[in-house]
Amino acid sequence: MTVTSDHATRLSSFYEQALDSLGLEDPTLYGLLNDELGRQRQTLALVASCSPVTPAALLAEGSIFANVTAEGYPGRRFHAGCVNVDQVERLAVERAKKAFGARYANVQPHTASTANQVVMMSLLRPGDPILGLDLDAGGHLSHGASVNISGRVFAAHSYGLGPDGLIDYEELRAKALAHRPRLIIAGTTAYPRTIDWAAFRAVADEVGAFLLADITHIAGLVVAGLHPSPIPHAHVVTTCTHKQLYGPRGGLILLGESADMRLPDGRTLEQTMQSGLFPLIQGAPVVNSIAAKAYAIGAASTPAFAETMSRVRVLAAGLAEHLMLRGVRVISSGTDNHIVVADVRTSFDITGVNAEKALEECGILVNKNRIVGDVHSARVTSGVRFGSNSMAARRFDADDLAEVAELVVEILAATADTSDTTYVLDSAVRAHAQRRVQQICHRRPIAGY
Repeated sequence: MTVTSDHATRLSSFYEQALDSLGLEDPTLYGLLNDELGRQRQTLALVASCSPVTPAALLAEGSIFANVTAEGYPGRRFHAGCVNVDQVERLAVERAKKAFGARYANVQPHTASTANQVVMMSLLRPGDPILGLDLDAGGHLSHGASVNISGRVFAAHSYGLGPDGLIDYEELRAKALAHRPRLIIAGTTAYPRTIDWAAFRAVADEVGAFLLADITHIAGLVVAGLHPSPIPHAHVVTTCTHKQLYGPRGGLILLGESADMRLPDGRTLEQTMQSGLFPLIQGAPVVNSIAAKAYAIGAASTPAFAETMSRVRVLAAGLAEHLMLRGVRVISSGTDNHIVVADVRTSFDITGVNAEKALEECGILVNKNRIVGDVHSARVTSGVRFGSNSMAARRFDADDLAEVAELVVEILAATADTSDTTYVLDSAVRAHAQRRVQQICHRRPIAGY
C-alpha cells in the first residue's frame, strides 16, 4: 500500500500525542525511557545475544496492532477485527520463507525457546531421549539443560567439543548410538565456529531421530549466505528475530522439504508444527511483534543487510585476532561467526563475572560465560562472551576494532579479584577507559539512535 500524506499525518499525529501523553502523565517512566536511550548511545554493547533493533521495527512493535486479539491463523481467527492483522502475518510469513528459502514459516512464537518447546512437545513424548550440546560447550538452556523444561520433561543427554574447541562429531555419533535420541538438537548459544548440518543429519538418520537446528545466533549470517543453511538438512529450524536480525524479541519456526513429511499419525510435519504452536503451546500471538518481525525480515533481504553481516564476521574475526595477539586465550582460537569466547581465568586470573562487571564500569558490555572444564558456576564462570552485531550496526572499521580490543585488555589487566564475585579496578584505568568509550560511541553512533 502506498503511504499517502493523509496516512502519514494520521500516524505521525498518533505517535506524537502518545509521546506527549507519556511525558505528561508518567514523567517517571518517561525519564527512565530517556535515560535508557542515553545509556545505549553511550555504551558499547558487545553482548552476543543482542543487537540494536532498528527504529522502524521498534515503531512497528509499539503499534496499534497491540489492540487486536488474533487467536488462530490468518483467515481462521477466533476473534473479529483481524482483517489487517491477517495481512501483516501473511506478509511476515512470505518474507520469512523467501529470506530463509523455506517452504513453511510460523511467525507466531513469542521466543525461540517457545519455538523449541513447540518442536519438542509436538514430536516427542515425556521421557523420550534428546541429545543437545552441553552448556559448557556453548549449548543453550532450551536444548536439554536440567534447569529447563526441556531437561525436566525429556531424558536429556549431551555431546561436547574436542580438544580443538570444535564440535566433536565422533562423540556426537557415539552418544547418539548409545542413547538413541528421538530428537537431536544442532544449535548453540556460545559456539564460534561453522556447524556441519549434513554431519548432524547423517547421525540423526542413523539412529532414527528428528533433527532440530536452532540458528538463533547465526540467522543473519544464514540469510546473507555467510553460514551454510540448515534448511536442506534439518527436519525443523528455529530462530529468534532479535539476536542477529535487528528485530523484535520473538521466534520463528521454519521447514524446508520436510514440510510434507508424513508422521505416524498421518499428519504432515507442517500440520504438526502449525497445531503444535496453537493451540498446544500458545494462545493469541503478539501481533504487534509480528508486524515488527515483518519489517525486520524484509530488511534482512536487502543488500545493505548483507553488507552488515559481512562486517559482523570481519569484526568478530578481527577481535579474536587482536585479543590473541595480546595474550588472551580465545576458545577454538578464533571465530567463523559473530561470537568470540575468551578464557579470562587463564588470561587474567579473574572470574568471568568480575570481568563482566569491570568492563561494564567502563562502558563495555559483555556477558560472563562458562567454558569447557569450568571450575566455576554459571553465576561466576571462567569466561566471557563477546559479539560483533552491535559493532557492525555502528559501522566500526579496523581502527575502531583495534581500539576496543586494546581497551578490553587494558581494563582486564587492571582488574584483580578480591573474591569470586568482587574485584578492584585501577581508578586511573577506569577513568581513561570511560572517556575513550564515550569518544568511540560519539564517533560511531547507532543509526537512527
